[in-house]
Amino acid sequence: MWRFFPQKNKYVQEEAAFTFDQNKEIPKHIAIIMDGNGRWAQNRRLPRVAGHKEGMETVKKITKHASRLGVKVLTLYAFSTENWKRPEEEVSFLMQLPVDFFDKFVPELIKENVKVNVMGYIEFLPTHTQDAVNRAIEQTKDNTGMVLNFALNYGSRAEIVTAVQDIYTEFKEKDAKKDAITEEVISNHLMTGFLPAELQNPELLIRTSGEERISNFLLWQIAYSEFFFTDALWPDFNGELLEMAIATFQNRDRRFGGLKK
Repeated sequence: MWRFFPQKNKYVQEEAAFTFDQNKEIPKHIAIIMDGNGRWAQNRRLPRVAGHKEGMETVKKITKHASRLGVKVLTLYAFSTENWKRPEEEVSFLMQLPVDFFDKFVPELIKENVKVNVMGYIEFLPTHTQDAVNRAIEQTKDNTGMVLNFALNYGSRAEIVTAVQDIYTEFKEKDAKKDAITEEVISNHLMTGFLPAELQNPELLIRTSGEERISNFLLWQIAYSEFFFTDALWPDFNGELLEMAIATFQNRDRRFGGLKK
């Protein structure tokens, strides 16, 4: 797919610093900032939307691979609250993409026992996008395997503000004391609060395309996440690179602010 033109800047896969070991710890929750679709397309002298379409093929491959490795939650940053600033044609294409994606991929997700969740300000999406999202959630609700969690029209600062507003309203109605506001209370009011406590925070955050910033993604939840940055553009990301990221995680010394005895 989309191989018509020679690449201007061809990606050469990095050498792995560590060896992936299926028998070592696999992160229970992996979050990915899927970056580089537009650049992937431009490298091939294709329209940016071609990169987004190819990126969805990568989502399918990585979803299946992560599920088979034993990952419990895969959170993918699909569309941010800031992405509305992009050209109208591109935004329209991105709003249609979930419709095409879920219509084709849901049967495979059911076969893989993967459950779909979508977090974000879904009510502001076009009706056809909302309908596709809700159908996918409904069709996979009985699956008991990995949760494929799309962050769609999501922004972490807005998420935190909404959580604080909700907590304020609840506490005011109950006349509760401010000391009752704990980290657990805040976590449970965030958009990852639907997950069990042990799965709410990603253990591993991956960002593709060579950028090394968080871009308003899961700011509360990644307080102790391990980060993995790769120069690979999202459509070039594959199972081998996912395993490379996990291998890096497996070799990190995770002390959470303390010291190991």
